[in-house]
Amino acid sequence: MKAKRILVCVTGSIAAYRVCDVISELKKRGAEVRAMMTKHAAEFITPLTLSSLTGNKVYRELFDEPVEGLLHTSLADFADLIVVMPATANFIARLACGLADDLPTSVILASRARVLLVPAMNDQMYRNPLTQKNLKTLRETGCEIEGPIEGHLACGREGVGHIASQESILKKIGSLLGTS
Repeated sequence: MKAKRILVCVTGSIAAYRVCDVISELKKRGAEVRAMMTKHAAEFITPLTLSSLTGNKVYRELFDEPVEGLLHTSLADFADLIVVMPATANFIARLACGLADDLPTSVILASRARVLLVPAMNDQMYRNPLTQKNLKTLRETGCEIEGPIEGHLACGREGVGHIASQESILKKIGSLLGTS
């Protein structure tokens, strides 16, 4: 993954902490990683954590200082791959509708990079026909999806909605970047 540019988007899920190990491994493999996060993601993980792991500023707002030019297009142009991890039902729904109401959705809509969604949510939310329809729409528009898997959920149940394993996420990233 040497010299590959990966933009990681963290959304508001208890599974947000799992992104830390993935970012660390991507950096170890030579990738340049930048991060952005939704407002709700900051309830689960801090920008300082992501900044420490990536070595870069973490972007949270559409009108943060730009890297070069406009922020959303600068980040869109930076990325070889955009990884949304975890991808909540809310984020998936907004993206499937083509909304650009925050920095991450604006970046994805402005980018030509491939997009990998790594869903994590309650099993009933995941199985809901609306969520399934939104995932189908995103697949049809070229988004890749890794997971979720069956496992222990934050609500205390076992079911499909648990975030995919670090190994499978890294393998999918490598495949999408042509480095596996």
